[in-house]
Amino acid sequence: MSEKLQKVLARAGLGSRRQIERWIEEGRITIDNTPATLGARVTPDQTLRVDKRIIPTHALESKHRVLIYHKPEGEVCTRSDPQGRATVFDKLPTLRGARWIVIGRLDFNTSGLLLFTTDGELANRLMHPSYEIEREYAVRILGKVSAEMLARLKEGVMLEDGPARFDVVTEAGGAGANHWYHVVLKEGRNREVRRLWEAVGVKVSRLIRIRYGAISLPPHFHARRFIEADEATMKDLYQSAGLNLPASAPKLARRETRKSHETNKSTRRPPDGKGRSKRQPAFERNSTGARTTRGARRP
Repeated sequence: MSEKLQKVLARAGLGSRRQIERWIEEGRITIDNTPATLGARVTPDQTLRVDKRIIPTHALESKHRVLIYHKPEGEVCTRSDPQGRATVFDKLPTLRGARWIVIGRLDFNTSGLLLFTTDGELANRLMHPSYEIEREYAVRILGKVSAEMLARLKEGVMLEDGPARFDVVTEAGGAGANHWYHVVLKEGRNREVRRLWEAVGVKVSRLIRIRYGAISLPPHFHARRFIEADEATMKDLYQSAGLNLPASAPKLARRETRKSHETNKSTRRPPDGKGRSKRQPAFERNSTGARTTRGARRP
């Protein structure tokens, strides 16, 4: 079966369909050593190249895995860091013939919900401003916030890269000098939440993302822990991006899922008498029924 070239390459995480259409017009993509044209369709037995680099045939396979990760402060959202800092990719399950794509980065000092997927088209849609996917944050403010400040944040303030505002601002408690608010916005510019509060003269002392689109950070879900989204959650996420969930999800190989951020040695079984340890299942169920990696900290 054939598929449109730009759809295949977008799904492989190389860029959005619009970007790939520009690459085709610029002559950067070839099919069997022939320059690609807009509207071209490809099959798994053809050789695709982008800037003379071969794209493996697994790019034609439908991939739709999503991981829900609780990012701690002190990790960066890049695959490698020149300063040697920990990255959010360090302990993710190993993949063959695919790669994890981060959806909506968080800065070094921000914690909370981070999504990863193997579906490039899904990632591009969830991050593109035109789809207006909501991001919700819990924000701890140091200092007093007036009703006038809250009104300005909802009406809009001018930042260095253009106007910005919160769609929703609600109080969430607190005592003393610190007070919590929940805020919702529909774009993900760099440090936008912090810059909005700074624009009205207050400082953010802690920032946690608690929701991205249809997915919320699970309760009692400790930092550095990840779980795989179930089919119902995946369906909601795809619908919010204007996509249909592919017919079937690939099964997780044991080899791919045994890698976890922590190893709980106390749960290992003793050798079985033949000098070999009995293997544990790669996943276990949490209280909500979702699968979670064995060895990750329990809430």
